[in-house]
Amino acid sequence: MKLRVKFTGADRMTHFVRKCPECGGENLFYNKERGEVICKDCGLVVEEKMVDFGQEWREFESDASANRRRTGAPMTYTQYDKGLGTEVGRKTDLYGLKNKERNKFFRLRKWQYRISTAIERNLKLALAELKRVSSYLKLPESVEEEAARIYTLAVQRGLVRGRSMESVVAGALYAACRRHDVPRTLDELSEASGIEKKEIGRTYRFVTRELGITILPSNPADYVPRFASSLKLSAETQSKAVEILEMAQESELTSGRGPTGIAAAALYVAALINDEKRTQREVADVAGVTEVTIRNRYKELLDELDLEKELKKTKKKKKK
Repeated sequence: MKLRVKFTGADRMTHFVRKCPECGGENLFYNKERGEVICKDCGLVVEEKMVDFGQEWREFESDASANRRRTGAPMTYTQYDKGLGTEVGRKTDLYGLKNKERNKFFRLRKWQYRISTAIERNLKLALAELKRVSSYLKLPESVEEEAARIYTLAVQRGLVRGRSMESVVAGALYAACRRHDVPRTLDELSEASGIEKKEIGRTYRFVTRELGITILPSNPADYVPRFASSLKLSAETQSKAVEILEMAQESELTSGRGPTGIAAAALYVAALINDEKRTQREVADVAGVTEVTIRNRYKELLDELDLEKELKKTKKKKKK
C-alpha cells in the first residue's frame, strides 16, 4: 500500500513512497541533495539514487546559474581531454598562500605539464590550429567537432608520425566538410592553413583510407549558393543552375569531372540565360578553376543538354 508522506522543513514536498520495510514506520525523510528516502525511526535508507524529474531552475543572473547548474560542460573532441580534465589553477589562486605552499603550487603545475603524454601535447597544439582554420573558413561547430574526432583517431593510430601536424589537420577538416556536405575546396583549405593543395589532398586520402571513412563524391549543386552569392546573382539564376546540374547528372555529364568546375559552368550558363552576364574570368576566380575548364564544361553543357535554344531566346529579347 502506498502512502502520501509529507516532509517538513527545507525539504517540504509531496512524495509517494512505501512504508519502511524494516520497522514499518511512516516517519520518512527525503534528502534532495543525496536523492535518498530515509526512515527517521530506524535509519534505514528506503530508496536511493532517485532521479528528480522536477523542472529545471531558470537562470536570470550568472551567479545564480552557476549555483543551480546540475551538470558541467558536455564532452567534446575539440579539447585534448574531451573537456573532462582538470588543471592546476593560474597565479590568481596564490592569494593568501605562504612561500612554501606557493613553491609546492608551482611544482604541481610544472609536473602536471611534464607527465602529460605525447598524444596530449600533440592534441593541444593541433586542436588550437584546427580551431583557427575552422574560424577562418567560418565552418559550423558540427564540422569542427567531426574534424577533431578524425584527428584524434589519427593520432591514436599513429598516422600523424612522419607528417606535418598542419597537413593532417587540414586533411581532417576537408574530410569533415565532405561528410557534412559543407562545400569547401582544397584551394580554400590551402589558403587557410598555408599547406600546399597537393599535400592536403594526399593526407586526406591517406587518413580516410586508414581510418575506413567512406565519403561520397561531392554534389556540384552544393557549391552553387556560395558561387552565386559571390557573383551577386539572383535566386532565379541559382534555381536555373541547379536545374541544369540535375539535367547534367541524368545525362552522366558530372561523372569524372570536378564538382567546382561543372557547378561554375552551370552558373555561367544560367546567368547568360537570365541575362545576368558574367565573364568567364569572374566565374573562374570565384570557383578557383581556370577559364579553360569553364569553357570546356560550358561547351559540353550546351551540346549535350541542348541549351542553345534558350540562349537564342534571351538574345532575341535583348534585340527587341
